[in-house]
Amino acid sequence: MQRPGPFSTLYGRVLAPLPGRAGGAASGGGGNSWAVLGSHVQPPGRAQSGTRAGIVNTGTYGGDASSACPAPSTMSKAEEAKKLAGRAAVENHVRNNQVLGIGSGSTIVHAVQRIAERVKQENLNLVCIPTSFQARQLILQYGLTLSDLDRHPEIDLAIDGADEVDADLNLIKGGGGCLTQEKIVAGYASRFIVIADFRKDSKNLGDQWHKGIPIEVIPMAYVPVSRAVTQKFGGVIELRMAINKAGPVVTDNGNFILDWKFDRVHKWSEVNTAIKMIPGVVDTGLFINMAERVYFGMQDGSVNMREKPFY
Repeated sequence: MQRPGPFSTLYGRVLAPLPGRAGGAASGGGGNSWAVLGSHVQPPGRAQSGTRAGIVNTGTYGGDASSACPAPSTMSKAEEAKKLAGRAAVENHVRNNQVLGIGSGSTIVHAVQRIAERVKQENLNLVCIPTSFQARQLILQYGLTLSDLDRHPEIDLAIDGADEVDADLNLIKGGGGCLTQEKIVAGYASRFIVIADFRKDSKNLGDQWHKGIPIEVIPMAYVPVSRAVTQKFGGVIELRMAINKAGPVVTDNGNFILDWKFDRVHKWSEVNTAIKMIPGVVDTGLFINMAERVYFGMQDGSVNMREKPFY
């Protein structure tokens, strides 16, 4: 459930780091250094284990594997994969004097941990723009510098997770209800990098993710919007209900979330535009032609990187 709150609470001013967390603190060791050579991502000390269709398999961590990722007995395979993807993205893309967009969800936690480690170790000067209340709290928890789009309307790099990624790097996002602010931050970033575990990699949207495409709507319009979407595109729409609260989920923007469970593969760019034109729709969880690169943490301890093809 997303926590409701006034917009000014999230973006009213730059807040100082929490007491006792100056410079950023995070658990875990320093990890390994990664390098980008063209489109190849290669941890030191490991040979590339093969590529296919633009996917680069980086192999397992060398040397300091225990500090880079806990043993499977202390961390599930999926959680381990999230950490691998998050750390790879941070090593390859975060640089000094950047404005960073910080995404929402469980995978981004690992990226923020590594960002905080590097800030402390390398004395990096970074400014972080949150995509949700959760992201804001995460930035503060790790002693990073919090800002907003009023002060930093141009973002150098946004890092976020995804619920599903298709073969063209189109995304479904919004399983946590933060899709609108996530899309705003990603849209104003020069580079948008996605981190995910192996379960999120699909040929077509809907292959792995069966909870539907989230649509954020103005509360008074959720019934007519539901009717308009299903009449035009088929499928079934459900108003997302809260778990520990009576009633619907309320987003950080004070709106409702509809989950559209589509029944066939569509031309997603056209569908995204058409749904956004329905009166009462704020935005959709379809992120079309936005992700530049996706890092997938794999079950075997490797990281697969896939880039958007350039024609």
